[in-house]
Amino acid sequence: MSPDQILSITCHPVAPRWLFIRLETRQGLVGWGEAIVPKRARAVAGAVADLADNIIGSDPDRIEELILRMRNGGFFRDGSVLASAAAGIEQALWDVKGHRYGLPVYEFLGGAVRDRTRLYAWIGGDRPSGVVEHVRQRIGQGFTMVKMNATEELDFIDTRARISEVINRVGSIRDAVGDQVELALDFHGRVHRAMVKVLIRELEPFHLAWIEEPVAPGFESELVHLISPDCSIPIATGERLTHRTDFRTLLQQGVVDIIQPDVSLTGIFELAKIGHMAQAYDVAVAPHCPNGPISLAASLQVGFAASNVVVQEQSVGLHYNQGYGGLPAAEMFDYLSDPAPLTPVDGHLALTTGPGLGITVDEAAVKDSPGWSLRDPDWRHADGRMAEW
Repeated sequence: MSPDQILSITCHPVAPRWLFIRLETRQGLVGWGEAIVPKRARAVAGAVADLADNIIGSDPDRIEELILRMRNGGFFRDGSVLASAAAGIEQALWDVKGHRYGLPVYEFLGGAVRDRTRLYAWIGGDRPSGVVEHVRQRIGQGFTMVKMNATEELDFIDTRARISEVINRVGSIRDAVGDQVELALDFHGRVHRAMVKVLIRELEPFHLAWIEEPVAPGFESELVHLISPDCSIPIATGERLTHRTDFRTLLQQGVVDIIQPDVSLTGIFELAKIGHMAQAYDVAVAPHCPNGPISLAASLQVGFAASNVVVQEQSVGLHYNQGYGGLPAAEMFDYLSDPAPLTPVDGHLALTTGPGLGITVDEAAVKDSPGWSLRDPDWRHADGRMAEW
């Protein structure tokens, strides 16, 4: 029998829209993970409970075996709900392992390759506005890179005026702050193929850090037809993919310059494997993470050990944290006993030294957090048709 066993796994929805997973072992070790897919939160919580039924009593140190059981043990596999539930549990397993042996998770992944990780910050919101004021705020906070959504709703074939809105918004930032800040533009899968061609051509003079998710999920194979070989803007995507087999297909196309796996869909070890695979294609990694503190801490552990991670997304000051859509407001520091490990300094986070994920979750704050429910945004075109969000 194993010297230790998984005793319990529970899912805790906390404000503003996060799903924390607590795992405890019979020896009293506690680890934390974080799942996402907040608009399907009850489904994710149910998947966590289903997976827990299968692995409670198992040896928590056998992480690779447990993740294979959770992701491949059932006849029906994959999908974001199952992937995120498994990823959150896996993060908690690594947190437990780190505390058991007194080591940060990155030490199990080959050790640190950097002393700090660069961050970028969001501006503008879902319907981008007020971007010049917001980017100045972010510069004042020490960030040297920001990202914003490119568009609101955009039709299959849209008007010149709508295209000009995008160009003018980007131009206003360049006019205001010049090259003080790098700017990434997120198409968010909202842009259909004809408009992708138009926007990319007109955005080239602004020297963007990247264009993100230029097409919606399922259309990745079209990138090779949409992105000109002489396009000077780096192309980034991958935040909704869950496994290295998905990224293998993407990388083999030779179009994407930056991949963006999310540790709360892939899990820690899978994220590390995806990053190593990207190195074989000379592709950078910028992990997706507009999530909570546990997800960020888990993502950082991989980034500390991966030389091709170039920048890390994070959610400090993100519009989703500020009472978005009537949700309760909260920031990631609200759930940490010590905010220092996740407090940006000059737009970076220092290498953590604590065991496991390098943070200490305030369990009382988790228990006291208000509940929430998040519905789909239901964006529409002027004629009533559903629009991509």
